[in-house]
Amino acid sequence: MSIRIALDNPPEFYTNLDVVTGRIVLGLNRPEQVGAVIVKLEGESKTALSVPAGVQEDLGHSRRASNSGNIIHESHKILYKVQQVFPDENVPSVAMPVMLNPGQYAWPFRFKVPFNNACSDPNAMARMGGFAGAGGYASGSGLFGLGGIRVMDGSKQLMYPHVTKTLPPSFDGFPREAEIRYYIKVTIQRPGLFKENWRYQIGFKFLPIEAPRPPITNQEAYARRPFTFTPRTPVPLNPKRAKRSSFFAGMGSSSYQVPGPGPTPSEDGKQGQAQPPSIEMSARLPHPSILTCNKPVPLRLIAKKLVTSREQLYLTSLQIDLVGMTHVRCQDLINTETTRWVVTSRAGLAIPLCPPDDPIGAETVIPDTLWRDQPLPNTVMPSFITCNLSRSYQLELKLGVSWGLPPSSSNFRLGKAKEVGIVPQAIFLPLHFSTVEVYSGLAPPESLVEAMRQQSVRRPRPPPRPSAAQSAPVVPSADPLYPPQLAPGQTPGQAGAGAAAPPYDEAPPSYDEAMAEEMTGPVFPAGQTRPAYSGVTNENAPDSLPSKN
Repeated sequence: MSIRIALDNPPEFYTNLDVVTGRIVLGLNRPEQVGAVIVKLEGESKTALSVPAGVQEDLGHSRRASNSGNIIHESHKILYKVQQVFPDENVPSVAMPVMLNPGQYAWPFRFKVPFNNACSDPNAMARMGGFAGAGGYASGSGLFGLGGIRVMDGSKQLMYPHVTKTLPPSFDGFPREAEIRYYIKVTIQRPGLFKENWRYQIGFKFLPIEAPRPPITNQEAYARRPFTFTPRTPVPLNPKRAKRSSFFAGMGSSSYQVPGPGPTPSEDGKQGQAQPPSIEMSARLPHPSILTCNKPVPLRLIAKKLVTSREQLYLTSLQIDLVGMTHVRCQDLINTETTRWVVTSRAGLAIPLCPPDDPIGAETVIPDTLWRDQPLPNTVMPSFITCNLSRSYQLELKLGVSWGLPPSSSNFRLGKAKEVGIVPQAIFLPLHFSTVEVYSGLAPPESLVEAMRQQSVRRPRPPPRPSAAQSAPVVPSADPLYPPQLAPGQTPGQAGAGAAAPPYDEAPPSYDEAMAEEMTGPVFPAGQTRPAYSGVTNENAPDSLPSKN
């Protein structure tokens, strides 16, 4: 026996509104009875945290009693779709199970990836669970009446708080603590008391479509920091060292001359104490501050002259760091993990800032050649929020500014320092953007943007105010403890106008679900492929979270 899932032209990663197609290939070397073949498209966001010592246990609905040091878990089914590929749904249940002869069989499947997570819909979760009954998957009668395939128990999702957001990206950066994975699973039902169902699964990477971007404006978000250098202490020029001679050779001379103090130079060669320069370094990003995966940072660096001074300043180093905060929630416990990516690191620079002849308030724009060819690493995922995990970002810069040209390393080689005059002053100025958003770079289709625009225009109307007659309590016609029963052979239509209509087996699709079925995935320009994404090291790796107690 062999089971294989063959995807049709799998991309680097899947995204929202993509159509996942493929085949389930089953190879048999002997006859087997098969009740049904079920394919599932699943996504799961799982967290696990250890209870710290000294924490008072909450015995509420979402926390089980546990000792300190124990590990608690929380799992959300953010994506869950089921499809029966064999036998056909039109086949009567009495014809199952089916005897398959030795050979190879293939059944196609097709899923469309939705836009939002599934666990936030309580009605859909409440309808799932247990064995699929009549009208469900593999609803034939099995041994002891246990027919069908067991699907996810959606009622377990109702005990957790949920948010309705775009599906999050694949993620496994923190082993034994948090991960987000997506799977395609197949279950082959084998009826019989001592026969286990055959199962197989493969993982795939997922990167969501970004939200519609705001219109481009001239507004900018900035981080700035002024600094004034310390006045230099006047230091005389070091006289040239005289040729060394014997101590007794100098005793014959009647006197010796002490060199007087020389002039005090400044950076421009003038005498007297130089006025210390003052500068303001500012970093600017478009507002709102949005970065894009696999793209350079849209940054501007500007130096502003604050005082009248003819002293020359230099930019000597630049480092740009992207800081990601992952907020892990597991029931009542919350932990924040910090990850840092070095986007650009340049040292040994000597870029002039604020020329001496510039007036007060003049600005010098630092050329963006230092960072425009450095995209974000492909391990950076877009910002996201899901039920038990979220990721936010900050941007940090560290600028090295020097008063005077710093000496090269050759001046200090082998301890033979040259006469370099005044040692320049250097300072490292930190700049910080507390909130930046990272987008995936997958633009949404025009149909989705238009649908969201129309949905935002619709204003919810308040419900009509009930009249006095409607507000009066309704007296039941029968005792609620003993509702009227149907007589033998009587149908609800014959029971009178007050009889309730039978409930629907399944609710109609929501507006979002109906729109998602009509929309297509993101469109890439001609010749452009999907960018690289390495948020998951191995999508088929085993579960990294610890087992439940």
